[in-house]
Amino acid sequence: MTDPRSDRFVRSHLKTRQLVLLVELGRHGSILHAAQAANLTQPAASKLLSDLEHVLGVKLFERLPRGVAPTWYGEVMIRRAGAALAELDAAHQEVMELLSGMAGRVAVGAVLTPSTTLLPAAITALKARQPRVHVAILVDTSKILIEQLQNGELDLVIGRVLDSESAAQLSFEPLTDEPHTLVARAGHPLAGRQDLSLAELARQSWIVPPAGSILRDRLTAVFLSAGLDLPQHTVETLSLPVMTSLMAQSDMVSALPCELVRPYLEAGQLIELPVDLGLRMDVYGIVTRRGHQLSPGAELMLACLREAAGRPPSS
Repeated sequence: MTDPRSDRFVRSHLKTRQLVLLVELGRHGSILHAAQAANLTQPAASKLLSDLEHVLGVKLFERLPRGVAPTWYGEVMIRRAGAALAELDAAHQEVMELLSGMAGRVAVGAVLTPSTTLLPAAITALKARQPRVHVAILVDTSKILIEQLQNGELDLVIGRVLDSESAAQLSFEPLTDEPHTLVARAGHPLAGRQDLSLAELARQSWIVPPAGSILRDRLTAVFLSAGLDLPQHTVETLSLPVMTSLMAQSDMVSALPCELVRPYLEAGQLIELPVDLGLRMDVYGIVTRRGHQLSPGAELMLACLREAAGRPPSS
């Protein structure tokens, strides 16, 4: 049931300009620069912010000698304001697309493995049914994708929910986990070695995912728990074409999902190195915002993802 106090706040006190100002304050950390970005004067921006803090009864930003910094309350309002504005933008875009005869759009985020397997199959099915639905795809780490989902920039994510605070706001449909294998080019000097040690692997050149990703953290733990220094010669990327090209032209190694590299192994471009690092990622799945009404295009994408994953349509 809707809290009547919240309803009064939204209907009687909250202004769209305040939402825009909150988002710009989060981006710029300065009332002057946020006012300029929101097409407001600085006095008008200061008054909008003061009015909002007065109505809420909390301080949203700490006034610093140079700029402002959001409080915990401010962080909540910035995140929610961004999502609200994204919803309004999406509504406008959906109306314009319907007027022009288009069938809508959907923005999907995915971690690496499903971006090359599950997602293409789902998009192919979607396009067979509604070819005019515009699909935008972002491939990144789960942390970044979930942030963009919460901000309303993405409709769906195929990834992982990494913290309990986010979990309360999201719906998660588990799909599968990702066992990883250590791979290198065919003919690599370590190929066929049955006595590979972690110490020797630590001296190799590695291709690694970005800092903060689950795989990066678990690779770090593998070496540190064995009392070893981390590999010093690394390239950081999530791009599969970049990874495979680097390995083809060098002796670099990388830990990648078995499903992702299977075509390269079968084609003889890559080989598995005979060492088990025990790397398994948490289960990834389809993530949506809890209680959020998906657009028709996003609903169709969700149905196609479930079908491609072999899940019941109503799950």
